[in-house]
Amino acid sequence: MALRSTTFAAGEAIPPRHTCQGEDLSPPLAWSGVPAGARTLVIVVDDPDAPDPAAPRMTWVHWVLYNLPASATGLPEGVAASALPAGTRVGTNDWHRAAYGGPCPPIGRHRYFFKLYALGVELPDLGAATKAAVENAMRGHVLAEAQLMGTYEKNR
Repeated sequence: MALRSTTFAAGEAIPPRHTCQGEDLSPPLAWSGVPAGARTLVIVVDDPDAPDPAAPRMTWVHWVLYNLPASATGLPEGVAASALPAGTRVGTNDWHRAAYGGPCPPIGRHRYFFKLYALGVELPDLGAATKAAVENAMRGHVLAEAQLMGTYEKNR
């Protein structure tokens, strides 16, 4: 599978409009190559450099989506929960919100990984599940995966 965005390329800076210093909109995402046997998709966005890239202590979760239909080929910029494809569930990020939360690093340039997983099953309704709960539920069901990494450092 391949995952891309029209607003930043792999390894490049994420535009401020997708961060806490801008409109905090989710970036547009598009993907291809979903395997024929896939039933659903999962998207996880996280930052393994928290709180300081020089001394990371945790991975901060920015967005969790699960049970996207395998027929979906992307998401528009700033997609609202109500506009997600039918059946899609929104998990809880590390701000304790069931929504996208853009990059907002306290110090330094962080890496943000947008991860896409194709699953051979539909996950049970986990509610506003955490990344850990979704990853646990999808264990053993991942058919393919792709990722897109962007970076961001706050303008002071």
